[in-house]
Amino acid sequence: MPTPVEDALTFEGNARIKAVAYSLLTPGKLVLADDSGLELDGLDGAPGVFSARYAAREGFPNPTGLSLDDWNTACLLDRLRQKADRSARYRCVLAVARDGEVLATGEGSVEGVVLTEPRGAGGFGYDPVFLVASIGKTMAEIDTAMKLTLSHRGRALRAILAAFPDAIF
Repeated sequence: MPTPVEDALTFEGNARIKAVAYSLLTPGKLVLADDSGLELDGLDGAPGVFSARYAAREGFPNPTGLSLDDWNTACLLDRLRQKADRSARYRCVLAVARDGEVLATGEGSVEGVVLTEPRGAGGFGYDPVFLVASIGKTMAEIDTAMKLTLSHRGRALRAILAAFPDAIF
Protein backbone atom coordinates (compact mmCIF):
# COMPACT_ATOMS: atom_id res chain seq x y z
CA MET A 1 0.00 0.00 0.00
CA PRO A 2 1.22 3.49 -0.63
CA THR A 3 2.25 5.29 2.53
CA PRO A 4 0.43 8.58 3.04
CA VAL A 5 2.45 11.70 3.77
CA GLU A 6 2.24 12.47 7.48
CA ASP A 7 2.53 16.23 7.34
CA ALA A 8 0.17 17.25 10.14
CA LEU A 9 1.66 18.94 13.18
CA THR A 10 -0.41 16.91 15.66
CA PHE A 11 -0.75 13.23 16.47
CA GLU A 12 -4.47 13.44 15.73
CA GLY A 13 -3.87 15.05 12.37
CA ASN A 14 -1.45 12.32 11.29
CA ALA A 15 -3.70 9.53 12.61
CA ARG A 16 -6.58 10.99 10.60
CA ILE A 17 -4.45 11.25 7.44
CA LYS A 18 -3.48 7.58 7.68
CA ALA A 19 -6.97 6.34 8.60
CA VAL A 20 -8.60 8.17 5.70
CA ALA A 21 -5.94 7.10 3.17
CA TYR A 22 -6.03 3.44 4.14
CA SER A 23 -9.83 3.34 4.39
CA LEU A 24 -10.05 4.44 0.77
CA LEU A 25 -8.06 1.32 -0.16
CA THR A 26 -10.44 -1.00 1.70
CA PRO A 27 -14.00 0.00 0.72
CA GLY A 28 -16.64 -0.73 3.35
CA LYS A 29 -14.10 -1.81 5.97
CA LEU A 30 -13.15 -0.09 9.18
CA VAL A 31 -9.54 1.03 9.38
CA LEU A 32 -7.70 1.85 12.59
CA ALA A 33 -4.61 4.07 12.33
CA ASP A 34 -2.42 5.66 14.94
CA ASP A 35 0.19 8.28 15.44
CA SER A 36 2.21 8.42 18.60
CA GLY A 37 5.39 9.68 20.13
CA LEU A 38 7.16 11.21 23.08
CA GLU A 39 6.56 14.74 24.35
CA LEU A 40 8.86 16.51 26.80
CA ASP A 41 7.78 19.55 28.77
CA GLY A 42 11.35 20.85 28.99
CA LEU A 43 11.60 20.77 25.18
CA ASP A 44 8.26 22.48 24.55
CA GLY A 45 6.65 19.20 23.49
CA ALA A 46 9.49 17.94 21.28
CA PRO A 47 10.14 15.52 19.78
CA GLY A 48 6.36 15.07 19.44
CA VAL A 49 5.18 14.11 15.96
CA PHE A 50 8.82 13.98 14.90
CA SER A 51 9.76 11.31 17.49
CA ALA A 52 10.75 8.69 14.90
CA ARG A 53 12.95 11.12 12.98
CA TYR A 54 14.04 13.46 15.75
CA ALA A 55 17.84 13.17 15.41
CA ALA A 56 17.77 13.68 11.65
CA ARG A 57 15.43 16.64 11.98
CA GLU A 58 17.72 18.18 14.61
CA GLY A 59 20.80 17.61 12.44
CA PHE A 60 22.32 15.53 15.23
CA PRO A 61 25.48 13.73 14.06
CA ASN A 62 25.66 9.93 13.94
CA PRO A 63 29.37 9.28 13.33
CA THR A 64 29.32 5.79 14.86
CA GLY A 65 26.34 4.51 12.86
CA LEU A 66 23.94 4.07 15.77
CA SER A 67 20.60 2.37 15.10
CA LEU A 68 17.74 4.80 14.48
CA ASP A 69 16.36 4.26 18.00
CA ASP A 70 19.75 4.78 19.65
CA TRP A 71 20.48 7.83 17.47
CA ASN A 72 17.16 9.45 18.39
CA THR A 73 17.72 8.67 22.07
CA ALA A 74 21.26 10.09 22.00
CA CYS A 75 19.91 13.27 20.43
CA LEU A 76 17.15 13.52 23.03
CA LEU A 77 19.57 13.09 25.92
CA ASP A 78 21.88 15.68 24.38
CA ARG A 79 19.03 18.20 24.08
CA LEU A 80 18.03 17.56 27.70
CA ARG A 81 21.54 17.93 29.17
CA GLN A 82 20.98 21.43 30.53
CA LYS A 83 17.24 21.10 31.21
CA ALA A 84 15.82 20.82 34.70
CA ASP A 85 12.36 19.72 33.55
CA ARG A 86 12.54 16.14 32.26
CA SER A 87 8.83 15.38 32.64
CA ALA A 88 7.46 13.57 29.63
CA ARG A 89 4.62 11.52 28.25
CA TYR A 90 4.07 8.98 25.58
CA ARG A 91 0.98 10.04 23.61
CA CYS A 92 -1.05 8.14 21.06
CA VAL A 93 -4.06 9.13 19.00
CA LEU A 94 -6.02 6.48 17.14
CA ALA A 95 -8.46 7.23 14.36
CA VAL A 96 -11.13 4.92 12.95
CA ALA A 97 -12.28 5.56 9.39
CA ARG A 98 -14.48 3.95 6.78
CA ASP A 99 -14.64 4.96 3.12
CA GLY A 100 -12.63 8.13 3.67
CA GLU A 101 -14.59 9.36 6.69
CA VAL A 102 -13.16 9.49 10.21
CA LEU A 103 -15.74 8.00 12.56
CA ALA A 104 -13.94 8.53 15.86
CA THR A 105 -10.63 9.29 17.50
CA GLY A 106 -9.28 8.24 20.85
CA GLU A 107 -6.30 9.45 22.80
CA GLY A 108 -4.14 7.87 25.45
CA SER A 109 -1.02 8.86 27.32
CA VAL A 110 1.31 7.65 30.02
CA GLU A 111 3.25 10.11 32.17
CA GLY A 112 6.88 9.76 33.17
CA VAL A 113 10.30 11.35 33.16
CA VAL A 114 13.31 10.92 30.91
CA LEU A 115 16.38 9.53 32.65
CA THR A 116 19.96 10.61 31.94
CA GLU A 117 20.94 7.14 30.69
CA PRO A 118 19.16 4.04 29.36
CA ARG A 119 17.94 1.21 31.62
CA GLY A 120 16.51 -2.12 30.52
CA ALA A 121 16.72 -4.27 27.43
CA GLY A 122 13.08 -4.51 26.35
CA GLY A 123 10.90 -2.28 24.25
CA PHE A 124 12.04 0.02 21.49
CA GLY A 125 12.47 3.69 20.72
CA TYR A 126 12.76 5.81 23.82
CA ASP A 127 11.61 3.02 26.19
CA PRO A 128 15.03 2.58 27.89
CA VAL A 129 15.07 6.23 29.05
CA PHE A 130 11.34 6.67 29.77
CA LEU A 131 10.75 6.08 33.48
CA VAL A 132 7.17 5.44 34.54
CA ALA A 133 7.37 7.16 37.92
CA SER A 134 4.37 5.35 39.38
CA ILE A 135 6.20 2.00 39.18
CA GLY A 136 9.83 3.17 39.27
CA LYS A 137 10.79 1.32 36.08
CA THR A 138 11.52 2.28 32.51
CA MET A 139 9.27 0.99 29.74
CA ALA A 140 12.24 -1.19 28.74
CA GLU A 141 12.28 -2.84 32.19
CA ILE A 142 8.65 -3.92 32.41
CA ASP A 143 7.11 -7.09 31.06
CA THR A 144 4.63 -7.18 28.21
CA ALA A 145 1.57 -7.63 30.44
CA MET A 146 2.44 -4.54 32.50
CA LYS A 147 3.27 -2.57 29.37
CA LEU A 148 -0.15 -3.39 27.90
CA THR A 149 -1.79 -2.14 31.10
CA LEU A 150 0.14 1.15 31.07
CA SER A 151 0.45 1.67 27.34
CA HIS A 152 -0.58 4.92 25.70
CA ARG A 153 -1.74 2.85 22.73
CA GLY A 154 -3.87 0.62 24.95
CA ARG A 155 -5.44 3.66 26.58
CA ALA A 156 -6.17 5.16 23.16
CA LEU A 157 -7.77 1.90 22.04
CA ARG A 158 -9.95 1.79 25.15
CA ALA A 159 -11.04 5.37 24.36
CA ILE A 160 -11.96 4.33 20.79
CA LEU A 161 -13.93 1.34 22.04
CA ALA A 162 -15.81 3.56 24.49
CA ALA A 163 -16.80 5.80 21.57
CA PHE A 164 -18.67 2.83 20.05
CA PRO A 165 -21.07 1.51 22.68
CA ASP A 166 -22.95 -0.47 20.04
CA ALA A 167 -19.79 -2.38 19.07
CA ILE A 168 -19.61 -1.59 15.35
CA PHE A 169 -16.43 -3.65 15.23
